[in-house]
Amino acid sequence: MVMEMASSGEDTVKSVDRALVILERVSRYKEGVGITELAAEVSMYKSTVHRLLTTLARRGYVEQDPETGRYKLGYAILDMASRLLGSLDLRREARPYLEELADYSHEVVHLVVLDHGEVVYIEKVEGDETIRMHSRVGARAPVHCTGVGKAILAYLPEEDVKSIVERHGLPAHTPYTITRWLDLRDELQRVKERGVAMDLEENELGIICVAAPIWDHTGRVCASLSISAPKMRMPEERIKDLADRVRRAGLAISARLGFPSAVASR
Repeated sequence: MVMEMASSGEDTVKSVDRALVILERVSRYKEGVGITELAAEVSMYKSTVHRLLTTLARRGYVEQDPETGRYKLGYAILDMASRLLGSLDLRREARPYLEELADYSHEVVHLVVLDHGEVVYIEKVEGDETIRMHSRVGARAPVHCTGVGKAILAYLPEEDVKSIVERHGLPAHTPYTITRWLDLRDELQRVKERGVAMDLEENELGIICVAAPIWDHTGRVCASLSISAPKMRMPEERIKDLADRVRRAGLAISARLGFPSAVASR
C-alpha cells in the first residue's frame, strides 16, 4: 500500500502523480471502474483514491455513473486531446523522420498531401546523392502513377478513387504507367496488402519510388511519404529495405498525429 503522508511541497508533486496514475487506469475501462477495484490496482488506500476521484470529477476529467457508482473518463479529457490534436503540424511532426530516411538512404525524401485529386509536395529533404527530379515543394503530381499518390488512393473509399479517375483520367507518363481502371484497382489492393506503394518508372523514366501512407487521429489517410532514387541505385533488396523503413516511418508519424498505436502496429 502507498502510505498516507503529511502535506508538503514534495507531497503535492506525489499527489499529482497519483492523480495521473488514477487517470491512466480509469482510461482502460470502457464501462468504468469502481473505487475498490481501482484502489487494489494502484495500491492506494480507498480513501486516497476517493479524494483523487472527487477532485478529478469536479474538474471534469472523470465522471461517476449515478447508477453503478463506477468512474470513467470525463469530457474534459476529450477537450484537452482535441486542442492538442488541433495544434499538431504535419510537416513539423514528420520532419525528423524525413531527415532520418534521407540520412539513411542518401536519397531524396518527399512528404505530400492530397488536394483536388492530385498530390501536392509539402516537404522535401535532399539526400547527398544527386538526382534530377521534377518535384519541388508546392508542385503537383498525378496520383495514379506516383508512389505517394497510390499510397493515399489505396486507403480511400473506392467511390472516391473512381471520382478522381473520372476527373483526371489515367494518362500515360511513361510506357510503364497504369492506364486502365481495373489494373489500377488491382494495384491499389496490392498496396494495401504490402503497406507500401511502388512507382517503378511510372511517372518518370529511370526513377524508382517507394511510399507509405500517413494517418491522422481519426484514422483517415491524410498524407504519404516516399524515398525516390535512380533505378541504377535501386536493386530489389534495397527496394525491400527502403520500403520497410518508409512503412515504419509512416506509422511513426501517424502515431505522432494521434493515430491509435494499436492500429498503427498492424
